[in-house]
Amino acid sequence: MTKQESAQENQQAEAQSVDEHQQADAEVATDESQVAQEETLTQEADERLAELELALVTAEQRADEANDRAVRAVAEMENIRRRAAQEVDKAHKFALEKFANELLTTVDNLERALQIAADAEDVNANFLEGIELTYKGLQSTLNKFGVEAVGEEGEVFNPDLHQAMSMQAVEGKDNNTILAVMQKGYTLSGRLLRPAMVMVVKN
Repeated sequence: MTKQESAQENQQAEAQSVDEHQQADAEVATDESQVAQEETLTQEADERLAELELALVTAEQRADEANDRAVRAVAEMENIRRRAAQEVDKAHKFALEKFANELLTTVDNLERALQIAADAEDVNANFLEGIELTYKGLQSTLNKFGVEAVGEEGEVFNPDLHQAMSMQAVEGKDNNTILAVMQKGYTLSGRLLRPAMVMVVKN
């Protein structure tokens, strides 16, 4: 092999080596570029994911707030409906309060008339029967509309229903029992119209 041929081979080898290095460098550069692109895509994906998570949290908060407002609105409507129903119920129950109070005077007068007739010796039977029927009819009507009498002899004195007009010591009777009723009391649907005037045992 001549020197010239040897030099050519060396040049070819060097050129091949340079090409191989350049190719390796190009591959490395390509890999780095791909890694950089992947990192960029990953970063963009992370940023987009963070935006979506923030949007989701915001949407959930708004949904919770809207749901809370809706629940409170429904509760308020129920409260209004219940209060209105209670007011209507009270109006129905106590619309007759003044009227019933006025009728109690008539009831009292009929009771006095019956008591006087019971003590009298000569009373027209038809007249007495008329008073009794009128009294019973009036009591029935009052009961029908929720008016009930309170205050009976022998009951325990109740300051919410009875008014003690006097006290008297009586042997054999328990303290705080009603000895006598001077005037009956009345309630309307459980609400006191007037207290019963009573005499109470106080030993």
